[in-house]
Amino acid sequence: MKYLKYLLIVVAVLALVFFGKGLLTPSVSYENEVVVDKPANESWAVMSDESNLPKWIDGFKRTELVSGTANTVGAVSNVYVDENGTEMMMEETITALKLNEHMAMTFTMDFMDMDYEIFFKEEGGKTTISSKSTTMGNGIFAKSLISFMTGAMKEQEDKNLNNLKKLIDENTKNYFPKPEIETEPVIDSTAVSAEG
Repeated sequence: MKYLKYLLIVVAVLALVFFGKGLLTPSVSYENEVVVDKPANESWAVMSDESNLPKWIDGFKRTELVSGTANTVGAVSNVYVDENGTEMMMEETITALKLNEHMAMTFTMDFMDMDYEIFFKEEGGKTTISSKSTTMGNGIFAKSLISFMTGAMKEQEDKNLNNLKKLIDENTKNYFPKPEIETEPVIDSTAVSAEG
C-alpha cells in the first residue's frame, strides 16, 4: 500500500510538470536557415512549383484550393500530409506575399495552429532562405505536448529546408524561358520590281 501511495505521488508530480509546462509555454517558436547557390527568383520558383512540394516537405501528399486564387493573399487550401501512415488534413491560409521575398501562412488543425513565414534574401548570386514558425496547441494537453516537442519540430523544418536547398542547387528546369521573337517575312524587293 505504501508503494502505491509513492507511485500516485510520482504520477501527480509528473502530471503537474507536464501540464505546468503547457500553461507556462502556450506557444513555441523556432527559426531555420539555409543558403543556396541560386538567385532568389529561381529559388522561389523551385519552392513554389507544386510538383516539387512532395520532394522537400516531408509527408506532403496533396493540396486542394478551397477559396480564393491560388498563391495569392487570402487563398485558403486544404493540405494533406502523411503522418506515420495516417492521412492528416490542415487548413492553410496565405496571409502575406511578396514575390521572390516573403510568404506568410497560417495552418489550422484540431490539435494545433501554426504561423509560418519563409523569407528569401539574395546577395552575390546566393540566396539565404529562412523560416520562422510559431506553434500553439489547442487545449492544455496539446500545449503541454508541443512544449516538449520544440526540438523535434525544429529538426523537421531543418530537414525540409535542406531538402529544398538540394532541389534548388540541383535545379536544371528553366522557369523563365525567353519568348520567341516573331520576325516579319523578308520581301525580296528585286523580285517585286522585276515582276512589275
